[in-house]
Amino acid sequence: MTNTAIKQPIDVPLGDTTKVNVDWLKLDRDNPRLVGVSARTTEDGIIAQLYRGEELGELIQSIAANGYLDIEPLIVLLDPTDQKLTVLEGNRRLAAIRLFREPALVDVIAKNDRLRIVVPKIESTVLETLKEVSVYRVPNRDAARSFIGFKHINGAAKWESYAKARFAAEWYRSGNVSLEDISEKIGDKHDTIKRMVAAIYVLEQAERKDVFSLDDRKVTKFNFSHLYTALSRTTYMAYLGLEAAWAKYDPKPDPVPADKLDQLREVLVWIYGSKEDSKEPVVQSQNPDIKYLGEALASAEGLHILRAGGTLAEAHASTRPANETFSAALLQARSILREAANNLRGYDGGDQSLLNIAEDVSETAQAIHDRMKKKYKDAIGNDRGG
Repeated sequence: MTNTAIKQPIDVPLGDTTKVNVDWLKLDRDNPRLVGVSARTTEDGIIAQLYRGEELGELIQSIAANGYLDIEPLIVLLDPTDQKLTVLEGNRRLAAIRLFREPALVDVIAKNDRLRIVVPKIESTVLETLKEVSVYRVPNRDAARSFIGFKHINGAAKWESYAKARFAAEWYRSGNVSLEDISEKIGDKHDTIKRMVAAIYVLEQAERKDVFSLDDRKVTKFNFSHLYTALSRTTYMAYLGLEAAWAKYDPKPDPVPADKLDQLREVLVWIYGSKEDSKEPVVQSQNPDIKYLGEALASAEGLHILRAGGTLAEAHASTRPANETFSAALLQARSILREAANNLRGYDGGDQSLLNIAEDVSETAQAIHDRMKKKYKDAIGNDRGG
């Protein structure tokens, strides 16, 4: 039960586990899991994002079936602006509890975020257990970072790369610990955290300079690894005016030169798309698309194709030598035609249009063969003449 001496959030003791009223708690707007949260983002919007990306549905089902297991306390921090307790660790649990306790949230989220959340009916006895939860109050965020970092970066409840990067960046910016120490505390041995934080600084610069906003991305899922992988490639460094091997050094704000901000927007839109500009991302997967986009950035023709709205395949093809592109296309054509031949039984003779396509293929193949044969004979003749 709640300690009777605790009448308000400010009375919750530091460094001790205490049961408190759930109404005293609020979600953390700086939760590293959240993508593109602004001052305009509502609490229901935060819950919607947690539901989409953090397996909140599974937790809701678990609470409905087993009740709330109050084993591990939420880690909280008193917010002096509204005298509420910000949940630094346990936002998913608070979101699930609120959905059970506030049925109207489901309709609000369905209307504002076009997301239908199914919340099972629970017994009144179970609902009663959601009035109070155990919390552990800390004096500041630094006091909670080591525990949260270990749990979500190396422990059982691992975060996605973006959450890891935001967490490490905020910890680093606190000025109380070096990136080397952070990497050691969270078990990173490959400078990955350093590259992630550097990419966070690039994203923050883009947001601050109104170059690109994560809210504007065309894709729902935010693949942060696409960005920090790209920024470690020399082709992207050169295009964005970044110093060679820049991500190996301690990150600094605004790493992209001011005269390269237009290029930064291009890269971010090509990777993530833009709702405002109605542009789909040209990158569909990290491998090999990030590599191909980098090679296109280093080619004047490749850039022209991308800027004209061409596909990444077209842009990348323009960067390859003509002989390499030709041989690859010829081998691919042979493979596809052999597949068609192996499945010829699927043609019953009743579709004239397919026969017309086959005739066109035959004529094209014959034309290619004739021109190749002539070039071959000319090459042989020149060799003999020499």
